Amino acid sequence: MSKKQLFTLEFPVRCSPVILYEFLATPAGLQEWFADKVDEWENVYSFSWDGGVPEKAEVLDKEENKFIRFRWLHSDKNEYFEFKIEKTEISNQTILVVKDFAEKSEIKDQSQLWGYQTKELFHRLGS
Repeated sequence: MSKKQLFTLEFPVRCSPVILYEFLATPAGLQEWFADKVDEWENVYSFSWDGGVPEKAEVLDKEENKFIRFRWLHSDKNEYFEFKIEKTEISNQTILVVKDFAEKSEIKDQSQLWGYQTKELFHRLGS
């Protein structure tokens, strides 16, 4: 049994959900900010960093312009990472919600990594 815990991060973003979803759910979009090289074959994405061995993740579920959920093939069956797009009711602002799993002692570091990654995403979006 895994000791990892689910944690959730929220990032306001100035971008339409349609454009944001392209950056979260397509190999070309993910390659802009998440990994150096991204390929997809039959719902399995292959992510490479710095020319290293690719890490593979399967798509567990998705809804266009709403969310996409991945599971690393090497991780526990109950663990995943997810990108969800929400709109606030009052201001109609777009929010990127990132869900991931990490050891309790690593949540802070993982949160900082996601912060860095999303900063790169927002830079690519011009947001």
